[in-house]
Amino acid sequence: MTRIGHPLQRHVREIKKRLLFVGGTILVFFVAAFSYAEWLIDWFKRPFKDDLIFYAPAEALFASIKISFLAAVIASVPVILYQFWKFIAPALLQKEQRWAIPLFLLGLGFFILGLVFCNLIILPLVINFFVTFGMDRSLTPELAVGTYVDFNVKFLLAFGFAFEIPLVLSLLARVGVVQHEVLARYRKHAAMVSLILSAVVTPDATLFTMLLMAVPLIILYEIGILGAKVFGRKPQVSEGDQAATV
Repeated sequence: MTRIGHPLQRHVREIKKRLLFVGGTILVFFVAAFSYAEWLIDWFKRPFKDDLIFYAPAEALFASIKISFLAAVIASVPVILYQFWKFIAPALLQKEQRWAIPLFLLGLGFFILGLVFCNLIILPLVINFFVTFGMDRSLTPELAVGTYVDFNVKFLLAFGFAFEIPLVLSLLARVGVVQHEVLARYRKHAAMVSLILSAVVTPDATLFTMLLMAVPLIILYEIGILGAKVFGRKPQVSEGDQAATV
């Protein structure tokens, strides 16, 4: 029992150490970003031309906290990716560990691509759709800053990390944690999980916004299956199996 528990305990300690380091990094960036919360909110409200309002006394404060947290997470992505790499690196071969810098840049690029895709395509489409829907019914749009920021933060973080799915699945397949056949077998389950996550993450959970998030998640999962098939570690054939085939 003790021998079996030691590797697991080491892994748990390693995860805790790296999570604490990531959490500390996010906290430092959060404190720095809070000073620019007003500028960040002003930049985020570009798709909505009118001024934002607030109803509760602390709503503006919480909106500043949320948008500062988003900025802190984005700034911490290099550290998050590096800690993830250091965690899986011992399971890789020496030649595979040389991929560190290319994979680091690739992961950072995927995250930025997710943010850009969400900010330039998804968010303006969603905001304009809902605002126009209300205005066509003779309603005057007055958006609260707390709701608006919460809407943006959830979408941006979800898409930023969702675009890491292909890379993560490919790396897990490379270290032998999963196989592409298993991922393909559970694609229906992954589609269901994507819909559930979309319902949880999207602030209004309407069918329109759910599909705007779920469909890219499903596509990214399929790309991850392809990446796992191409870059996954081939199963080792034992000497007994080789003799049997001969």
